[in-house]
Amino acid sequence: MKKAIRAWCAVLAAIALAALAALSVPAPASAATLTEVTSFGTNPSNLRMYLYVPDRVAPRPGLLVAIHYCGGSGPAFHSGTQFAALADRYGYLVIYPSVTRSSQCFDVYSPQALRRGGGSDPVGIMSMVDHVRQRYPVDPARIFATGVSSGAMMTNVLLGLYPDVVAAGAAFAGVPFGCFATTGGSEWNSECANGQLIRTPQQWGDLVRNAYPGYTGARPRMQIWHGSNDEILRYPNFGEQVKQWTNVHGLSQTPTFTDTPQAGYTRTRYGGAGDTAPVEAVSMQGVPHNLPVDAAQAVRFFGLDSTPPSSPPPSSPPPSSPPPSSPPPTATPTPTVTPTTPPPSPTLPPGTGCRIGYVVNAWNSGLTASVTITNTGATAVNGWNLAFTLPGGQNITSGWNATYSPTSGAVTARNVSYNAAIAPNGSVTIGFQANHSGNTAAPASFTLNDTPCAVS
Repeated sequence: MKKAIRAWCAVLAAIALAALAALSVPAPASAATLTEVTSFGTNPSNLRMYLYVPDRVAPRPGLLVAIHYCGGSGPAFHSGTQFAALADRYGYLVIYPSVTRSSQCFDVYSPQALRRGGGSDPVGIMSMVDHVRQRYPVDPARIFATGVSSGAMMTNVLLGLYPDVVAAGAAFAGVPFGCFATTGGSEWNSECANGQLIRTPQQWGDLVRNAYPGYTGARPRMQIWHGSNDEILRYPNFGEQVKQWTNVHGLSQTPTFTDTPQAGYTRTRYGGAGDTAPVEAVSMQGVPHNLPVDAAQAVRFFGLDSTPPSSPPPSSPPPSSPPPSSPPPTATPTPTVTPTTPPPSPTLPPGTGCRIGYVVNAWNSGLTASVTITNTGATAVNGWNLAFTLPGGQNITSGWNATYSPTSGAVTARNVSYNAAIAPNGSVTIGFQANHSGNTAAPASFTLNDTPCAVS
């Protein structure tokens, strides 16, 4: 068994070279680099996280999780595919998870990995997604996953487990959700790999539905790529994936659209004829497992091919999204004008204290500030005002998770509807973007509901 896995890894190590043969994307000159992120949250299988933030980030950027093949790594997948170059063009963010187990294959086989919140790699990857959403104003409707081989399998897994998070996936040379399931800890399922695991559409669909029992929301769209001469994950897995995801969407197995995007390629769409059909499948005649990765077509399917803003953001801006349990605001709140008669300030309950974390990321004449307010007392705070004085030359231009007035000097940040309560030992994160004239320092002090706070 180990010999089979080692042989598979040896073949798949060449995937990066094949990816380079895919459609070339000319990229503008960029100073952005791939950065490793540590301590990103719950990580039961010791994955490593790499993040690519382009020089110009869209105002509400999309987020793409790009998942490597067996024997690969996050940095290798970054350098061997065009997803980062396209991020430079369109302003989305890219997470590259990286396996540390010896096979360098993702866990798409264990019972833990095939159950929502069960543990292993999917939980670690979701922690990466949450980490980025807490620090950037990611559009929650534009979070996507893509991968090759083992990464394509994980793409299927993520779409099955987290349909409320991942809006669409693109799987290059993968297998259906649950196909690679094993017992006894084995990483290899020969029956699935050889294309011998054939089920009805209903059976495949039930595997997905049972992974997140009770979920009744929208299901992710899926784009499927497979070579007819795949010698590692045999070609029948292409049709089985089509069965699964059309059934999940309640669609017929008969395509609504068929064309030939290039010689030897047959593209079928199900449930729609346009670029964002619920299911799109591309069969690649004569192509082996080591297939070219057409990143531009995946990005097109996701709808990430839009133009970023003309002005550069910070190299590491930390805007926060609202808590997942509450709906995010539809647009970034803008600073408010100081009212003629300010509303009365709430007061902290007796025995309640506060602590402020303040992180600044500056660039040229702009900056973003991420402010974490922690209730260090034993009583909940219900309604809050945070007062602080911005250093001279700083002027708030936009904000999130609070309203700010005035926009310079002595500023008061007031809670919005979804974050008015701060539980004992709980925290709320707010933030703003500002112009500056050279002084990017943090405020010297903060008061929460007229009570001075410690600063960490």
